[in-house]
Amino acid sequence: MAGHSKWANIQHRKGRQDAKRGKVFTKLIKEITVAARMGGGDPNFNPRLRMAIDKAKAENMPGDNIDRAVKRGTGELDGASYEEIRYEGYGIGGAAVMVDCLTDNRTRTVADVRHAFSKHGGNLGTDGSVAFMFKHCGQFIFAPGTAEDALMDAALEAGAEDVLSNDDGSIEVISPPADFVTVKDALEKAGFKAEFAEVTMKPLNESPLAGDDAAKMQKLLDALDSLDDVQEVYTTAVMDEE
Repeated sequence: MAGHSKWANIQHRKGRQDAKRGKVFTKLIKEITVAARMGGGDPNFNPRLRMAIDKAKAENMPGDNIDRAVKRGTGELDGASYEEIRYEGYGIGGAAVMVDCLTDNRTRTVADVRHAFSKHGGNLGTDGSVAFMFKHCGQFIFAPGTAEDALMDAALEAGAEDVLSNDDGSIEVISPPADFVTVKDALEKAGFKAEFAEVTMKPLNESPLAGDDAAKMQKLLDALDSLDDVQEVYTTAVMDEE
């Protein structure tokens, strides 16, 4: 058994994302553009682009927006050139935080990220200061009540690395990042659709926070996530739902 209120925290996170839907389109357009620039404009041969387009469709992004983002990435349309940067730091109670950014102005981005950390009780660290606390992987989380044995058989046959039963009844499937799309397709073909599925930085150990510490940590995470250049925020912190 593993996990700390995994299901409640995933639902909480999804709710917060839904509340910020306006910014979701901006992030997805950036990701599609960069994915197309790095791996070409055909999602059949570019798993990162395929994932980004799937996310965009799940958010009901119009097809024209997706097509334009792909064309900006392949150079068919003019657009800003983004670079990927990762910042690492610490939040409340020493919880680790990693911040993935896509930016056209590195100086602006680091200043914004540093300000968010310092304003909300965190500290921006150096490269590598917390990266070892996370595992880069594909992560699928299935609702409590999912048929565990059947899911495990399907997942391992599809190439997953591990299947974990969380103490709240949810089930977690872990895959190598490069096999995420293959595993996702195979699981869906077998009748298993994850409530949450993405390539992520999974904490190797969690840092439970409650009360004021949890509230402060959530403010820090929200401040980072609200920055225009920030794509993803990962943390070892797990906030107890009060």
